[in-house]
Amino acid sequence: MLNEKDIISTLMMVREQNLDLRTVTVGINLTDCVSHDLETFKRKIYDKITRYAGQLVASCNRIERRYGIEVANKRISISPIGVVGAPFSSEQLVEVAVTLDKAAHELGVDFIGGFTALVEKGMSKGDQALIEAIPQALTETQRICSSVNVASTRAGINMDAILKMGKIIKQAAELTADDDGLAAAKLVVFANIPQDVPFMAGAYLGIGEADAVVSVGVSGPGVVKAALEKALAEDENMDLSRAADVIKQTAARLTRAGELVGREVAQLLNLPFGIVDLSLAPTPNRNDSVGEIFEAIGLPAFGAPGSTAFLSMLNDAVKKGGAFASSHVGGLSGAFIPVCEDLTIAESAANGTLSLEKLEAMTAVCSVGLDMVAIPGDTSAEMISAIIADEMAIGVINKKTTAARLIPAPGKKAGDIVRFGGLLGEGPVMAVNMGSHENRFVRLGGRIPAPIQSLVN
Repeated sequence: MLNEKDIISTLMMVREQNLDLRTVTVGINLTDCVSHDLETFKRKIYDKITRYAGQLVASCNRIERRYGIEVANKRISISPIGVVGAPFSSEQLVEVAVTLDKAAHELGVDFIGGFTALVEKGMSKGDQALIEAIPQALTETQRICSSVNVASTRAGINMDAILKMGKIIKQAAELTADDDGLAAAKLVVFANIPQDVPFMAGAYLGIGEADAVVSVGVSGPGVVKAALEKALAEDENMDLSRAADVIKQTAARLTRAGELVGREVAQLLNLPFGIVDLSLAPTPNRNDSVGEIFEAIGLPAFGAPGSTAFLSMLNDAVKKGGAFASSHVGGLSGAFIPVCEDLTIAESAANGTLSLEKLEAMTAVCSVGLDMVAIPGDTSAEMISAIIADEMAIGVINKKTTAARLIPAPGKKAGDIVRFGGLLGEGPVMAVNMGSHENRFVRLGGRIPAPIQSLVN
C-alpha cells in the first residue's frame, strides 16, 4: 500500500521531473487472420486491429485525466508479419504495410510494430520477402516500425541475414534521402529480441503471447536524475552503494505507477495485462535525458572514462527496482542510450567525447545497443553489416538483448547533423572507422555457431 510519502513523491515526479508513461501498447495476435488471398488477409488484419485497439486512445486519455500522468504514446504491436504473411511476395507485403498504416492512422496511434522477421537460424521464403519489402514499406508509410532478429544465444549469428540487412538499411535510407534517411530510423536489427517489448522500433507480439494484451513502457530519466541530485545534496559523502539504492527505490516507484495505469487501461479495454517495461527511455528534451544522469553522478560527460561502469550499475539498479515492485516486469527494463533521441548523449557525440567504439563498449552493459546512431552516408553496406555483427556478438555471448538502429544519412559526413523530429530527435553523424572500405569477412556468410553458453539444458 502506498503511504503519504510515496504519493507526494509520485506527484513531484509528474509535476516537476518529466514523468510520463512513455507508451501503452496493445499487442494483437494475427495468426487467425492468415489467408492465401491478399485482399482477405488485409481485411482480416484491419478488422481485428481496429476491433481490439479501437478504444485505446480514448481509454488512455481517460486514465490521463484520472491520474494526471501523461501517456505520451499509444502504440500497437502485432504478430511478426514474416510469419503470418508468409504466403505473399515482397510487393504484396508492402500493400500489407500500407493497410497496417491505415489502421494505425484511423485509430490515432503513434506507431505499429511487427513488420518483423525472426531469422536467427535461417530465412524462410516469407522472411526473405518481408526483409526485401522493408525499404519500400517504411518509405510509403508513416507509422510502421520494422525489426529483424538475426542472432540468439541458442542459435548463433546468421551472417547471411546480417549481410542482407546491411543492404536493406542502405536502401531504406536512400529512399528517404530528403528526410536524412528517416526510414532507417524505424528499422532495428536484434539479437535475443524479447517477445513482449512495448517500445518501438522493436515491438512485436510473440507467438507465445495471448490473443491480445496490454503492456506499458515507463520512462523517467528525469526522475532518476532528480533523485540522485537530491540524495547528493542531502549527503555529499554518499557512496555508490547508496546511489544504487536511490536508483533502485526510484525505479520501484516508477514501476508501480506504470503498472497502475497499465492495468486500468487493460480493464477499460477488457484485455489481460501483460508487462511493465521499465526502461529509462529519454526524449530530445532537457531534463529528460539519460546522459544527464551520468553528469548528476559526477562524470564530466557521457562517454567519459567511468561511463561504462556507471551504466552497468544504473542498468542493474533499474532492473532490481522493477523486479521488486512488480511480478510482471518484462521487455527490456533497463537504460536506453539512443544518440539522436537523447540531447546530452547527442552533445557528447558532437563534441567528440563519445565515439562509436566507446558507444559499442557501453552497449555490453546497457538495455539495448547501438540505438539511433547516424553514420556517414557513404558507409558501405558491408561495413554496416560488420557493425551489426559486432553488436550481435555482444548480445549472443552475454545472453542479453542487443540491437543496432543505424542510419546511414545520405549525402552527409561525420560531424554533420541529422534531424528527424519528434521523439526521434536529432544528432550528429558519427564517424565510422574505415567506413567506406570493403569488408570481405561479412561476405563469407554462413552462421557463427552458438556459443558454449547455449548448452544449458
